[in-house]
Amino acid sequence: MLKRAFVAPDPGRLRLRSAARAVLGVGLAVSVCGLAGHSLVAAVIGGLAALLALFTVTDTTVRGQAVTTALLPAVGFPVLALATMLHGQPLARDAAFLAVMGTGVYARRWGPRGHALGVFAFMTFFATQFLHAVPAQLPELCTAVTCSLLISSTVRFGLWCYERRLPPAAAPAPPGGSGLARTTTRQAVQAALGGAFALMAGQLLSDQRWYWAVGATWWIFVNTASRGETLVRGFRRILGTVLGIAAGGLVAIPLHGAPVPSAVLIAVCVFGIFYSAPVSYTWMMFAVTLMAGLLYGLLGVLNPALLVLRLTETGAGALGAALAVLLVLPVTTHATTDAWIRRALHCVHACAAEAAARLAGSTIADPAARVAELELLLGRVRLSLAPLVHPFSPLRARKEKARRVLALLDDCAREVRGLAAVAADPVASHDERLTAACLRVEAAVEALTTPGTERGTAAAAAVAERAEAAPAALVHLHGLERALQELAAPLHSTRPSPLVGA
Repeated sequence: MLKRAFVAPDPGRLRLRSAARAVLGVGLAVSVCGLAGHSLVAAVIGGLAALLALFTVTDTTVRGQAVTTALLPAVGFPVLALATMLHGQPLARDAAFLAVMGTGVYARRWGPRGHALGVFAFMTFFATQFLHAVPAQLPELCTAVTCSLLISSTVRFGLWCYERRLPPAAAPAPPGGSGLARTTTRQAVQAALGGAFALMAGQLLSDQRWYWAVGATWWIFVNTASRGETLVRGFRRILGTVLGIAAGGLVAIPLHGAPVPSAVLIAVCVFGIFYSAPVSYTWMMFAVTLMAGLLYGLLGVLNPALLVLRLTETGAGALGAALAVLLVLPVTTHATTDAWIRRALHCVHACAAEAAARLAGSTIADPAARVAELELLLGRVRLSLAPLVHPFSPLRARKEKARRVLALLDDCAREVRGLAAVAADPVASHDERLTAACLRVEAAVEALTTPGTERGTAAAAAVAERAEAAPAALVHLHGLERALQELAAPLHSTRPSPLVGA
């Protein structure tokens, strides 16, 4: 896990830049809140708003990101007002919390913007429970959130907007359908019912910290699309929480809420959240849990019993999510995984075609944009196949097939990246064999994604011929053909494939 989180490839050092920018944006936001004379509670909620704006807003263009960020207060302030006003009315508060939870998951159908607004609304309600905010604090809290969003936006869109130099990548859309056949609708129902279970279980454990159970259920549902993904994420959340609580006992408790070292460690946690999130949910949760412990230390309520309670509440939330995805309108892994793999394969072909067009002299072809899209799609494939490749999976045959699929898709991505790099070379020249190789790539993708399509050995034969004389672009195309040809075995096995019955 450590290797995956900290040694994983970071093309363009995007993870590093995102994490460093988050530390700068959140740090400046909290500092400005402090200089403005806001209370610790207001500074914490302001810092959380800045963190969420930098973390959850993932529109494909800078303009879209700016619009979504500007819309955050439109959903955050009404939820903040509702949560503070219902502070002393438990039944109404609980009902409102579950309604916000279900609506937040349902909003994912509108893509990255709906996802970001849904997360911000839920976390605003959650933060008021975490900080025990009351109506008298509402003006100060709204001011702190506004100030923090302005500061973090200045950093993101002004001081350090590295996205302006990157090609926009198409964000993978959530699975379609209508009514209860739509994944987001099913998950909204699951989240609300799982959250209700977590809320009741959490209140039985503690009438003061019950919200941790609901929060655990919420974050287990975020960015998942099947019951397998949700169950794996629940396991990883518990593991990350256990590790974070252990670190909190060793680090946060001895600090006794000392401001300067706590602030430094919180900054380290913010960096860890952003740097590890794309590659390891476990280590992201480790950073989140340790940060929560440090915040409790600053608020003066941290003790070993609280850390243990945090773990039990997380377990209750994970159990609620597990029961919901298993018993309520379950979404199987097969359909979502199959769709993501098909989209990734079509993107592989598009990458090859764009690169070949660029080498042929086209000035508008841009394989770099397709490469970025492919990375996103492969991330979704890895997430959907995670239940099968998990160490605890008992389905050994399917596990091996799933691993083979992932390895070959990674080979495709590597060859596509190399091909795009060759195409970007201004002195690269056109070779007649590029067109023929791209046609073979198209045929291989068609064979993999269309049932009943004839799968011959032309690609394998083409790989062998002219291997020594082939230019760099053809070397990558031949490698791409080989990987696509080898994918036929695990994807079209007569026995259950890694995608069936999971």
